[in-house]
Amino acid sequence: MTLVKTSRDSGLKRRRFLVGAGVTAGAGALACHLPLNVIQPATAADPVPARPTTEVKHTVCSHCSVGCSVEAVVSNGVWIRQEAAFDSPINMGAHCAKGASVREHGFGEHRLRYPMKLVNGKYERITWDQAVNEIGDRLLKLREQSGPDALMVIGSSKHSNEQSYLLRKWVSMWGSNNCDHQARICHSTTVAGVAQTYGYGAMTNSFNDLHYSKAVLFIGSNPAEAHPISMLHFLHAKELGAKMIVVDPRFTRTARFAHHYVRIRPGTDIAFVWGMLWHIFNNGWEDKEYIAARTYGMDDVRKEVAKWTPDKVSDVTGVPEASVRMAAEMLATNKPSSVVWCMGITQHHVGTANVRALSILQLALGNIGVRGGGANIYRGHDNVQGATDVGPNGESLPGYYGIAEGAWKHFATVWGVDYDWVKSRFGSKELMEKPGITVSRWFDAVLEDNQYVDQPTNLRAVFYWGHAPNSQTRLPDMKAAMQKLDFMVVIDPYPSMTAAMHGRSDGVYLLPAASQFETQGSVTASNRSIQWRERVIQPLFECKTDHEIMYLFAKKLGFGEQLVKNIKVVNNEPVIEDILREINRSCWTIGYTGCSPERLKLHMEHKRDFNPTTMRAESGPCKGDYYGLPWPCWGTPEMKHPGTPILYDLHKPVAEGGLPFRANWGVEHNGEPLLAADGSFTKDSEIDTGYPEFDHVFLKKLGWWAELTPEEQVQAEGKNWKTDLSGGIIRVAIAHGCAPYGNARARCNVWNFPDPVPTHREPLVTPRRDLVAKYPTYDDKAAFWRLPTLYKSVQAVDFSKDYPLIMTSGRLVEYEGGGEETRSNPWLAELQQNMFCEVNPEDAAQIGVKLGEFMWVETPTGARLKLMAMVTPRVPVGLVWMPFHFGGWWMGEDLEKHYPEGGAPAVRGEAVNTGWTYGYDAVTMMQETKVSLCRLVRA
Repeated sequence: MTLVKTSRDSGLKRRRFLVGAGVTAGAGALACHLPLNVIQPATAADPVPARPTTEVKHTVCSHCSVGCSVEAVVSNGVWIRQEAAFDSPINMGAHCAKGASVREHGFGEHRLRYPMKLVNGKYERITWDQAVNEIGDRLLKLREQSGPDALMVIGSSKHSNEQSYLLRKWVSMWGSNNCDHQARICHSTTVAGVAQTYGYGAMTNSFNDLHYSKAVLFIGSNPAEAHPISMLHFLHAKELGAKMIVVDPRFTRTARFAHHYVRIRPGTDIAFVWGMLWHIFNNGWEDKEYIAARTYGMDDVRKEVAKWTPDKVSDVTGVPEASVRMAAEMLATNKPSSVVWCMGITQHHVGTANVRALSILQLALGNIGVRGGGANIYRGHDNVQGATDVGPNGESLPGYYGIAEGAWKHFATVWGVDYDWVKSRFGSKELMEKPGITVSRWFDAVLEDNQYVDQPTNLRAVFYWGHAPNSQTRLPDMKAAMQKLDFMVVIDPYPSMTAAMHGRSDGVYLLPAASQFETQGSVTASNRSIQWRERVIQPLFECKTDHEIMYLFAKKLGFGEQLVKNIKVVNNEPVIEDILREINRSCWTIGYTGCSPERLKLHMEHKRDFNPTTMRAESGPCKGDYYGLPWPCWGTPEMKHPGTPILYDLHKPVAEGGLPFRANWGVEHNGEPLLAADGSFTKDSEIDTGYPEFDHVFLKKLGWWAELTPEEQVQAEGKNWKTDLSGGIIRVAIAHGCAPYGNARARCNVWNFPDPVPTHREPLVTPRRDLVAKYPTYDDKAAFWRLPTLYKSVQAVDFSKDYPLIMTSGRLVEYEGGGEETRSNPWLAELQQNMFCEVNPEDAAQIGVKLGEFMWVETPTGARLKLMAMVTPRVPVGLVWMPFHFGGWWMGEDLEKHYPEGGAPAVRGEAVNTGWTYGYDAVTMMQETKVSLCRLVRA
């Protein structure tokens, strides 16, 4: 065979090419079977054009909150493929089905491509100028007629930290606290319960830290499907001998790995946890020294736990005594042990109490602040933690500063605007300091008689800014509210079910937002690590980034200059790095101050230097840092604090990531000390006992005031560690080995909550009517988060005779959240093509339905859901389970024709929340989605 060069300079021989391609062997045999005219003489080819330069962009999966890195390969501005990030200490090259297919979200055929407006029941294309001016004019008219609180802005847990922060700032300058996002209906009860117990409302350890665990309790958590990559870290621990306990009404994919599986009746988690503690206290398995030195109110817990004898626990929970005892013994005698929970714990009308019971369990065992222990709360959306930390929460400004006058003055200073100007934007000072309406109840603020709504007017307009309506309960009520609104705006890369379910003929606008791969910014994983996403591609079609849209509306509404006073704007797009620097200057409370853009970018570039167990950089330019600078990352970026991998760990100096519990509730209560005991302090602390939070007075009493520079003294005078914009108080406290927020005891008794010690209360819609009198719910509330909220009046109605089956819901590995994005992804849509309901074979036989056949699920609201039956023993007799990611059907009707043309997701089905009943947490207004009643009818 003649050897021929393919180009003058390449030096590549034809045989060498064939050998390299693996096709030389057999080539002759193949030629024997080809017709003669196929074989042509070999000739020199034209030079091959040089391949376009490719580059790798570092980004983060946009689904759950594990924080898996994605390496996006881009050629000439086109995202051509994605590769596994083997150097990420979080996912170490692994992806679940969703993560492996994120490239499709950048090019999805079902995306919104240009602004649209509903006209006579059909969506028509409009320009961005028309959209901004028309919506802006309607907002200004609304404000003039009804005031700023007539608008509700529902933000997103998909926004970056910077976009979340800017949106809270945007709503504040509009003049309202009526803003919220997904965290309200997934982990607001976690944030409240954990924060009021330990000090911070976040996961204490990390996924990787499970490597050190000797036992793990998964309760109301199914990470094998909801957070698949997190399971890799636990399975590593299991290989090393860790015990696994799974508590769930349904035998999940996580439960198949368990050493001990506990099937529990939904809504009885507190009774079960107190049953475990009954055995722990009776056998002396608790950590007595830890309790004495670092907790307040454990004796009150002991009194409540004493009531929960094994017979009562078994009666209420349905769990045999031996099973409860085994769970307690496995957790207590294999230490350190960790507890992992998710929405199976949080989404109850007693969700905050559930969270606190588990938090107390870990205090009793001494498992908080230790490697391999912790209260590990797996968050749902990729930035639900960050959006909670710095974003649109109706009861708080960024950094959990609250909404009292001092908090507003702090942020007015940071924003560079006058406090009185901000106050003038609100309807009144009272409304300025009153928590806003929640995403879980916005529709009640439209439908309720105004005399019962705790603000001057009802809601008249709603922005759905990156949020799925089908992730909320009581959809028929929501639909009625949508029809009553003056107008509604949907801002999203995908149209979401909002675009199809409203039943309106006009007054709906769809604005195409860029995906998170078409912008850049930081995102906070569940373990508090903050990662930087690079922009992979420029916004496609006519999509705009969320922060550009915020700025365009701010200019139209008259506060554009104030919104970006300290932020550079390029082509109408506020510079993301500048927004993060404003977060760095303001959010001292949670230590978002040390994580500058430069430090975060450096971490992403040098992921390979971080140990996948300790999360600490062992070499390179980030040496000594913990990956993603998990907050609190104290002080200014120049202080180079490494981040805090484990909250409340006394074994490290504060300067190296150690912390005590937060002194957030005073020095004493009812004569009992709230500060930590003598001898209980972080390593290298110069104060060897408990102490209060640092302020200018405390610093002077200690004789440390002179260590501030003259410039710092000017800014710190009259301030505390949270409001000192110089960071000097924090710097000096840490220099002496102290935590800026003090050194206190964790609270087992939270006296400001409805139940200071968690108490079992029967679900509002329960089949156990015999238990309602023994364990009643709360009294109805007249004005709670601006709305009347029902408890006893709902529980008083007996639905159990007509609706005999318990229903609950949960996640699938294939889809995420409301599912509009993932159900539009062809790679994922192929994996799960039908909405379904898991039903036990005995219950299926009662109505004569078989696997794959359709049936109706009917609920006490009057809703009827047409679903495919999955007949399986995974669920017990008397209970059905449904995934919550579906939408696009409405009680048997496919809504495809109501979406904008081409915008309907590839897979559509009933939204389980169409049928969900009433129920809200007594602290946070978390919706109840884990226990109600239904009946089945064959279709």
